[in-house]
Amino acid sequence: MRLVGVAIFDAAALWFIYRLLSDGVWPVAIPFAVIVLAANAFILFPKLAPLRWQLPAISLIILVILFGIAYTVYSAFTNYSDGHILTKLQAIDRLARDVYLPEEGSSYSWTAFRNDQGEFVLWLVAPDGSGLLARVGEELQTLAPGEAGIGELDEDGIPVSIEGYQRLSRGEIIRYLSNLDGVEFGIAPDAVRIRNLNEAAALQQQYIYDPERDAITDRRNDVTYFANEQTGFFTAADGTQLKPGYSVTVGLRNFKRLFGSPAFRGPFFSIFLWTIAFSFFSVLTTFALGLGLSLAFNDPSMPGRKLIRSLLLVPYTLPGIIGVLIWRGLLNPVLGVIPLTLNSLIGWTPGFLTDPFWAKVGVLLVNLWLGYPYMMLITTGALQSIPSDIYEAADVDGANAWQRFWNLTLPLLLVSVGPLLIASFVFNFNNFTTIYAFNEGKPPMAGTPTPAGHTDILISYTYRIAFEGGRGSDYAYAAAITIVIFILVAVMTIIQYRFTRQWEEVSESV
Repeated sequence: MRLVGVAIFDAAALWFIYRLLSDGVWPVAIPFAVIVLAANAFILFPKLAPLRWQLPAISLIILVILFGIAYTVYSAFTNYSDGHILTKLQAIDRLARDVYLPEEGSSYSWTAFRNDQGEFVLWLVAPDGSGLLARVGEELQTLAPGEAGIGELDEDGIPVSIEGYQRLSRGEIIRYLSNLDGVEFGIAPDAVRIRNLNEAAALQQQYIYDPERDAITDRRNDVTYFANEQTGFFTAADGTQLKPGYSVTVGLRNFKRLFGSPAFRGPFFSIFLWTIAFSFFSVLTTFALGLGLSLAFNDPSMPGRKLIRSLLLVPYTLPGIIGVLIWRGLLNPVLGVIPLTLNSLIGWTPGFLTDPFWAKVGVLLVNLWLGYPYMMLITTGALQSIPSDIYEAADVDGANAWQRFWNLTLPLLLVSVGPLLIASFVFNFNNFTTIYAFNEGKPPMAGTPTPAGHTDILISYTYRIAFEGGRGSDYAYAAAITIVIFILVAVMTIIQYRFTRQWEEVSESV
């Protein structure tokens, strides 16, 4: 039974992989082939039998994580974007569906008939009023009423009935229109296809692909378009291109575009610096407030501290998107409580949604509200692990409160929460939700060739390029930026872990 199950699984998987390869989607076929090979190895080899139970998890890791990473890296070296989404084989297939009506071609009005087996025939009425019966795979027939089961004609020249078939109403024709689309009735070159609800015509395939020359010929004007592997278009001698294009590898072009053009370099480095500042100040402010609250409520003699501490955790229990939208309303310059209150008190309102500087302040304020409960939680736990006898020794030595905090509490605290601070920095480096939900990265920067805002961080800037660009979605360029983001985060994380080792060295000497 196991072998039968494996055979059925392999047959279905191989058919699916073959379909992917026939469309030229080999980057997607590879991970599925790896999963199929792993599944066969785990099931057929006894030594690998324990891994059978891990196969679902391994498959998800390959598809969701490894494939996502690998395909992002691959896309960064291609022209994958609007107009170049398809593979070459898919683009050829798409162009092969285009049809045209030659000058000598005939057009007709049509009515569909359907039998109980789901087969269709068309009654065609030519401009001169003559009627033709069109069947799939048969010559067009000129028939009079009473011939071949043709019933009496109505005032429009259409048979009331055809033997074995039922005439379809306009509503029924719309229902079956997808079944009729692309079907040829008759035999070429006189075969007709449905063009729209009112017309059927002797349409012909417009574009013919020649694999030997790797070219496509437009039969309507006899122009030949040759495949250009540099641009991903079929291009004629005069430079005219057929659309859609197809995806091709372009080497380092996306990275050169990022670092080589001053127009692109300007918003990127400006956004990069703000991303670092946003991450740093988010961690600094949330850690400072969370630690301050932890120290304040760490005193057992404070009344109601458990209740107050629980209430302070409320922002952490709510979905972040809800908190951001609430703060967006509070900071709204027209209706927001905070701007209206400031305006009534001092006659001035910060542009939390419109001014570049105050928009950044607003984002940090919102992130402070969302992040301080987490810092309060981890620092509260870390404070409980610090032995009290070192504070007693510090009191004997005459240390004041500030000296005890700076030389004892903070170094020992950073040893345990240091990795969490690094994780928080990395999280805020890619904190798309807060940026996009608060102000969509706005206010916009002026004079940038790609959509960019003053509060955009690299991840939201990448999203804008991929999905909001004026020239359409530019996935390959966005993938190149994500690789740069990964390298930057990795370097900064390594540097930050070096600082955590320094904190550990400090704690060893306390």
